Amino acid sequence: MQTERAAHEKWAKLAVANPRACALMHVIVSQMGRHNALVASHSALSKAAGCSISTLKRSLAMLKDGGWLEVRQIGPTGTACAYIVNDRVAWSGNRDGIRYSLFSAAVLVSDAEQPDKDELGIQPPLERIPTMQPGERQLPTGDGLPPPSQPIFEGLEPELPARQLAQNVIGSSHE
Repeated sequence: MQTERAAHEKWAKLAVANPRACALMHVIVSQMGRHNALVASHSALSKAAGCSISTLKRSLAMLKDGGWLEVRQIGPTGTACAYIVNDRVAWSGNRDGIRYSLFSAAVLVSDAEQPDKDELGIQPPLERIPTMQPGERQLPTGDGLPPPSQPIFEGLEPELPARQLAQNVIGSSHE
């Protein structure tokens, strides 16, 4: 995270004038994504900030009115919002991506808010997409899937990496 010096000095004054709002601002900045935004419910954000919902709402109003952040409601109830941090206060990464902060965000969700909270941690693992490491080569094997995959056409075999054993030649020990 980066801050401008003037904003950092103003942040120090905020810590004296409104410690809860200052602490909330630190929580939001520490959790925001690369585009200066965080999506969270009031419940998850108040838990992360260690304050009540009413304190959270007062602190958010103060931060919004003070130009520290912008709040965009998600859904009809207003209990989940996107918090967009003023890019003149704090940012992550290059400054050229800041103008897109309204379009992407880190999302903070607490376990307690999940309808399947009792099943968290015991679900089967997600399918993993294999990745290639530097120096590794793909070696497809097997018959493949039904169409659109199809058998190799004779004479049009792909050039796959392979090891070939050399003929034993007198005086040679190549493999």
